[in-house]
Amino acid sequence: MEKNTEKRTFGELLQLSMKSEDTEEWIDVYFTRPIGLVFALFWNKLGVHPNAITILSIFLGVGAGVMFYHTDLVSNLFGVVLLMLANFCDSTDGQMARITGKKTRIGRMLDGFAGDLWFFSIYFALCLRLMPQPIPFTDVAWGGWIWPVGLLAGIFCHSPQASLADYYRQIHLLFLLGREGSELDSYASQHEIYESLPKKGAWLDRAFYYNYQNYCKSQEKRTPVFQAFYARLKQVYGTIEQVPQELKDEFRAGSLPLMPITNILSFNARAVSLYVFCLLNIPWAFFLMDLVVFNSLYHYMHGRHEALCGTLAEKWMKTE
Repeated sequence: MEKNTEKRTFGELLQLSMKSEDTEEWIDVYFTRPIGLVFALFWNKLGVHPNAITILSIFLGVGAGVMFYHTDLVSNLFGVVLLMLANFCDSTDGQMARITGKKTRIGRMLDGFAGDLWFFSIYFALCLRLMPQPIPFTDVAWGGWIWPVGLLAGIFCHSPQASLADYYRQIHLLFLLGREGSELDSYASQHEIYESLPKKGAWLDRAFYYNYQNYCKSQEKRTPVFQAFYARLKQVYGTIEQVPQELKDEFRAGSLPLMPITNILSFNARAVSLYVFCLLNIPWAFFLMDLVVFNSLYHYMHGRHEALCGTLAEKWMKTE
């Protein structure tokens, strides 16, 4: 059901369109979200569905990748603009879904798929761009050696970093706002949906749910301590709404310092580093950020979150 937006001020709609103060990044609060809301209100008046905006973002993000293949300043500036527009669309579809109530599971999965396509095209383009360029401090061209570097940075660093950052944000929102305020999903529930879909005539839905169930599975596999803690919580209290507020407050206090890291590992910091290194014509440094800086933050975040869950499980669950 569509929510009434006409009687609300822009500020009220902006607050409504955000997930929470805990998980929003300052650049989103003061830049991306206000612009995204303007776009959301415009598209909503035209009757455009959020999923259509997500699809538009795919074309913009892939176009950005094409522009980053080139080494000249103008093409790279076009790449910056296109990726910023793609991000505005990404913000717009989520905000529009929240203020109108047009949230769908397919929309959430499509949103993640769109971001994957943006960065796949960008990593692919950067590898092509770097092939004829010299390896730093040598006269030897990267050639085919850049592809394993790009693969390692994109598939084995960027992808798990972003997916676990998203998982930790959804967990935080679950403890902060309850089930209605979080999009935390499990492999078991998504696999059940996948298996319930007809094998004929629903190939697109099956493809989405097949990939999404595996996405959830990879998140769960990397967080064994949280999985045990959360399973015990459900066993003892039933639903998150029945968990003692003191426990939820304690979890929030421990999880809150990790939220800035989840934001760094998501889009803004990664995009800014991409812009800077491409404009300076040293795109190999973008891969280095993934491999060293972002990867270090990823392991720190993961270790802290698992330790938090272990501490709370020992404190709250041993006497139950």
